Amino acid sequence: MNINDKSVLEMLNNLIAIKRLNKTQILQMVNLVSISNDINDLKDNLKWECSKSFHQNI
Repeated sequence: MNINDKSVLEMLNNLIAIKRLNKTQILQMVNLVSISNDINDLKDNLKWECSKSFHQNI
């Protein structure tokens, strides 16, 4: 997805508001946008990143 696209930015803002993402999650999301094909792919990538970082902290 193109982070410079207005519709993508609106979708990301909605996701931030609905999921009440914290600063770390927002930064992860911004990094993952370019490698994600669509919003569902982005959500899956975020879940994977969150679980990966959780397991590294154990």
